[in-house]
Amino acid sequence: MSIISLTRGEESYGVPDRLPVLPLREVVVFPYMVVPLLVGRPGSLGAIEAALADDRWVFLVAQRDGDVQEPAAADLYRVGVVGRVLQISRMANGTTKVLLEGVARARVTRYSPNDMFLRATIAPLPFAVGMPESVGEVAPAVASNGGAATEAGEDALARRVSALFEEYVSLHRRLPGEVVALVQGSEARERQVFAVAAHMLIRTEQRQQLLESDSMRALLERLSGILSAEIEILRLERKIESDVRGSLFQNQREFYLQEQLKAIHRELGQGDGDDLDELEATLAKKALPEHARERAEREMRKLRRTPTLSPEYTVVRNYLDWVVALPWSERTDDVLDVAHAQRVLDEDHFGLHDVKDRILDYIAVLALVGKLEGPILCLVGPPGVGKTSLGRSIARALGREFARMSLGGVRDEAEIRGHRRTYIGALPGRVLQAMRKAKVVNPVILLDEVDKMGQDWRGDPAAALLEVLDPEQNRAFNDHYLEVDYDLSQTLFITTANSLGQIPEPLRDRMEIIRLPGYVDHEKYAIARRYLIPRQLEQHGLDPAKVSITPEAVAAIARGYTREAGVRELERKLARVARKLARRASAASTTADVRHPHAPSRHPHAPCRHPRESGDPGSVTVDVADIPELLGVAPFEDEASTLEDRVGVATGLAYTNTGGDLLEIEIAVVRGRGRLQLTGTLGDVLKESAGAALTYARSRAQMLGIDPEFARGRDIHIHIPAGATPKDGPSAGIAIATALVSALTGVPVRGDTAMTGEVTLRGRVLPIGGLKEKLVAARRSGITRVIIPRANARELSEVSDDIRGGLEFHPVATMDEVLAVALRGAPSEASLAAAAEEITH
Repeated sequence: MSIISLTRGEESYGVPDRLPVLPLREVVVFPYMVVPLLVGRPGSLGAIEAALADDRWVFLVAQRDGDVQEPAAADLYRVGVVGRVLQISRMANGTTKVLLEGVARARVTRYSPNDMFLRATIAPLPFAVGMPESVGEVAPAVASNGGAATEAGEDALARRVSALFEEYVSLHRRLPGEVVALVQGSEARERQVFAVAAHMLIRTEQRQQLLESDSMRALLERLSGILSAEIEILRLERKIESDVRGSLFQNQREFYLQEQLKAIHRELGQGDGDDLDELEATLAKKALPEHARERAEREMRKLRRTPTLSPEYTVVRNYLDWVVALPWSERTDDVLDVAHAQRVLDEDHFGLHDVKDRILDYIAVLALVGKLEGPILCLVGPPGVGKTSLGRSIARALGREFARMSLGGVRDEAEIRGHRRTYIGALPGRVLQAMRKAKVVNPVILLDEVDKMGQDWRGDPAAALLEVLDPEQNRAFNDHYLEVDYDLSQTLFITTANSLGQIPEPLRDRMEIIRLPGYVDHEKYAIARRYLIPRQLEQHGLDPAKVSITPEAVAAIARGYTREAGVRELERKLARVARKLARRASAASTTADVRHPHAPSRHPHAPCRHPRESGDPGSVTVDVADIPELLGVAPFEDEASTLEDRVGVATGLAYTNTGGDLLEIEIAVVRGRGRLQLTGTLGDVLKESAGAALTYARSRAQMLGIDPEFARGRDIHIHIPAGATPKDGPSAGIAIATALVSALTGVPVRGDTAMTGEVTLRGRVLPIGGLKEKLVAARRSGITRVIIPRANARELSEVSDDIRGGLEFHPVATMDEVLAVALRGAPSEASLAAAAEEITH
């Protein structure tokens, strides 16, 4: 590789004669041009990377056909511009934005393919010096005079090009007037001429011809010819526009188009009816508020003045259609019968007493006062407990229309407040869309998954909901699309969420929180018997009168095949059982149809097929013994069989987005250097709880009969199984402290006891949240004794008897009380010696 010299005006550059090639589609770069390009093709990206690695020089050349994705040497022109990479920025979508400067023209002598891109061997391409055509046949003096004449001719051409370009810019709508001053401000002729060529909006082939001009005179002549032709075309366009504008005044044009439209309607058999007249009549019949009527009439007048083919016509027409479609005074009569509402709620849902009581209270008050501002109820609970279906039942109990809008994944504030009417396709927000769907002003609207909303540069939809869910503000809700106040105060809003922690505090303050803790075993059995089994049998074409699933089989499915607070997974398992039964029924029907009437029956010693058939032909009963054949091996074992006393193992109670759950905490003490190891994907808060529990054990070591220096010669490993599941929270503090004392003293922890509470360095037990959900998990898992903070004991009165039944509660205020309840006995000298011996060996 050698260095060649390129000149641009009075500047000179040393450039390698072999450069990476950057093919350009529909773009021709001229010298002195600074142009931004988006580079995305692999070959182009490779050429840019090669240029950055070698003094930033690259050869810019246009493609003959812009549709070719991976151009070869034959697809490229032979004349291009040597460019220099000024700036580069890589974008998130994989493309690269490059800022390039054209330096000087060059001609390709040879293209050389590389692995990823082409390289070009180039030679300088300066302009030839203009001379008279007969200069070789005259005396030298004459030749000298001819050179001066040539220079004068170039000056004249340059002035003509400048004048033509000024007129071209004045006629062209897409070029600003500042371009002329920018071009004429260049002192060097070469720079000025290339600037004119760069700013002309012409075809790629014409731009390439300008770039390949042999001399400055040839370039000026071509520019003059192209500019003259373009100016003539622009003048003709202006003349046509002026003639049309002068021949048709605005009112004549509208009258003509309206008459044409009427004629078209007559030819299509649509009569002489005017669609706008019908729309105006509909608006007149609509019982709109005064401010909305004034706005609608103003938009109607604007619509009549707007040409039908104008985009603004569609925008205004869509707006008026929305005004007509929205309910302004239409309403349904509320069914204010408490007994009826109680009956409907009990038919659709089993349990959920708190929610039902709240709805019955609302109906009772509404019956007394006649009108009640719509409350904002927030149903919080794990998935599958019936939050969404409960909204439908509430609407049915009240005799109201129901609409649901999902907020999961909503990040744009315009989804709530609507879009501005600045473009075609703008729509109101989802709230008004739900009102249009309901067709009344007093529906029940369910805002599903309110805790799954996000926010980004497009706004905060949770903040936009503040106006919707505030009873003091939603009587005058202002949608960006509608631009008039809309009354939402008569709407009953119900929101659902899996976790309160993800709902912003201002939004949570507007709502009345009602918790759905989940179902215990007997509630799941009742739900399966009343709702799930009949629905699945009907959906799979089975006769409920001939197919029965025993209560024991349902209990086996719930205990061995599901681990959830709701019943969604239970319904999926029952659906799988129904599919198996439907498949066997279909196979039996096909076999019966195909079998010959005189064919022998099944062999008497053939094995009986599960599920077994009852006495009635065609009837099937699914029992516990049939479940493994239908669903396979149970993934969960009976929790009650694992509730045994163990040393260094305590059972905590946790609250997650899917409801309550048991947290088994294991602690091992081995010889070491006093290191504390925590495993199980633990969060920062849980790690701090472990540190507080360790400090408590060290501070109370002498009273507990533990060697005060145990931390120096022993390593403590705290592990919480299910390591792939992230865990965090302070409520496992007393469980960690209990397991740690058990491991150090050798006294086992009672296996039938679960505990929850935050521990402090002094051994105090602080209150926790999610008590209902945790008690449901304890009840579901066979736990009989529960240790809770004393500050949470007052919440037990709000827990239903179905959950409290069979549980023995131990409210505690200190860790000493916890140890007295959780440990199987006080540490003895023998247990302490055995623990120390185990650690030593």
